[in-house]
Amino acid sequence: MDKIKTTMERANKYMFNTYSRFPITLVRGKGCRIWDEQGKEYLDFVGGIAVCALGHASDLVTDTLKKQAETLIHVSNLYYTVPQTDLAQMLVENSFADRVFFCNSGAEANEAAIKLARRYMNINFGTTKNTVISMDNSFHGRTMATLSATGQKKVKTGYNPLLEGFKFVPYNDLAGLEQAMDETICAVLLEPIQGEGGVVCPDPDYLKGVRNICDEYNCLLIFDEVQVGMGRTGKLFAYEHCGVQPDIMTLAKALGNGLPIGAMLSVEKLARAFGPGSHATTFGGTPLVTAVSLAVLRSLIEDGWIEHCRKVGIYFKDALNKLKQKYNFIKEVRGMGLILGMEIDRPCAPIVEACMEKGFLINCAHENVLRFLPPLIVTKDEIDMLINAMDEVFTDMTIT
Repeated sequence: MDKIKTTMERANKYMFNTYSRFPITLVRGKGCRIWDEQGKEYLDFVGGIAVCALGHASDLVTDTLKKQAETLIHVSNLYYTVPQTDLAQMLVENSFADRVFFCNSGAEANEAAIKLARRYMNINFGTTKNTVISMDNSFHGRTMATLSATGQKKVKTGYNPLLEGFKFVPYNDLAGLEQAMDETICAVLLEPIQGEGGVVCPDPDYLKGVRNICDEYNCLLIFDEVQVGMGRTGKLFAYEHCGVQPDIMTLAKALGNGLPIGAMLSVEKLARAFGPGSHATTFGGTPLVTAVSLAVLRSLIEDGWIEHCRKVGIYFKDALNKLKQKYNFIKEVRGMGLILGMEIDRPCAPIVEACMEKGFLINCAHENVLRFLPPLIVTKDEIDMLINAMDEVFTDMTIT
């Protein structure tokens, strides 16, 4: 029995079957490339689902990880540490926020955001102002609170009763949002681009309109930038494109380039609602992960990767639109920077599998949207290689 089969069989025997895994075992990566156990090379346009911004086995990440691991890995948050403080300062100095809470994941960051919004309103306006409005088709995590805040029925099935205090309106629908507002609303939670929802982008004035409605009804605006933050859209944070600022923002994924970290950022008046003992975490913001995250953040800002993402993102989107002109089953290309989606008129799983056979990893968001989330260091030549492979796959589809 060969080794790769043994790996898969052992995984299937000993682990929960919560993922529909592809039949490859990945063992090594460098930059935008990754190799399986049999030595086959793939160009990675999934990037750990928007995680590996600086690519696989980044020398910067590896060197920082080694140095910090030899110095200090973990202490309780009962004590101060230098990497955590430095990272918090850099996030604040490069965003709207005044304060940062570190945790371990995007779901935990969104949990913290929901808790902070409710606690702030509870303290200042009483216990009845506690409902969070979220969007249809949204995704905010897998914990019970973030699942309850998610607008996709498929991920909620089997978990009733869900938590109370959430209501849903259509994305990109200001009239629907205003109709849902009342004195019980404490916050509006949304993604500036719905990634898991199929790379759904806001209309030009939508986010400004949401901000105005929140101000009018005295409720908070929370932006979930877990997938779209950290340079993914061609700016450090996606909210910078729309000319408005949230009250709370959540980050994770690319913040650690593969190490588990999340962050919840807010303005000062809200942060005062989280006093000692009101919220906590054991592993959030350890010296190890914050040292790496600090190095990643500095590199994104100082080494030009955000501008690189903007430029190659335009190039990539143009190339996808050229395919759209060639194949009539492609309905739309959307997104910005290096979060791009291609909606087609049929299930996209066979396309993902065909591209994998050719040595390219891409992803489905919903059944009919191809999603592209490569490392921000991806080159035009690597994009051309994927486009040529997709062209071949699409040609085979039209012939058959």
